[in-house]
Amino acid sequence: AEATVPKLAAPDKMITLKMKQAKKNQETSTKRLSIRDKLLVKEVQEMEELLTETCEVTFPDPSCLHQFILTVTPDSGYWQGGRFRFIVSVPEEYNIVPPKVLCQTQLYHPNINETGEVCLSLLRESSYDSMGWAPTRKLKDVVWGLNSLFTDLLNFDDPLNVEAAEHYAKDKESFKLKVRDFVQRYAKR
Repeated sequence: AEATVPKLAAPDKMITLKMKQAKKNQETSTKRLSIRDKLLVKEVQEMEELLTETCEVTFPDPSCLHQFILTVTPDSGYWQGGRFRFIVSVPEEYNIVPPKVLCQTQLYHPNINETGEVCLSLLRESSYDSMGWAPTRKLKDVVWGLNSLFTDLLNFDDPLNVEAAEHYAKDKESFKLKVRDFVQRYAKR
């Protein structure tokens, strides 16, 4: 009895098939957008349309919507005349978790500490009240909140920088002078 030898596919056809599969995988991975990125396309456009005159958003990499710089230039209050830069990073788990925010400008503020961490209730992942992060919140809310830290949302009762809050409670005029000094040294427009 003769043994039949199974025919193998020609080596060049196998390589072609592997190359086609690799190309297809590459195309799908570049086309596939995460939920975060799909949300950001809409939210960034909405955020930019609703920016106030005191806010400016820039994208160091225009193709990377999950990281941007927000510059707030308050037109009233203690920090008037300053430019304050915030790095906003939107994690992959967005909108279940809030964006991460860090202030890059040194300032004297009860709700922003020396390392740039920001105390703003809507950025809290878990909050004891209804003011924390919720999946219904959007980037425009974060921008509004950061802008409002220099006016309406300024909170001396829940400080991150306890020294600044106590300074304000003891001597408002001296607090104001220290804030002005920081604006002149680190945040002048």
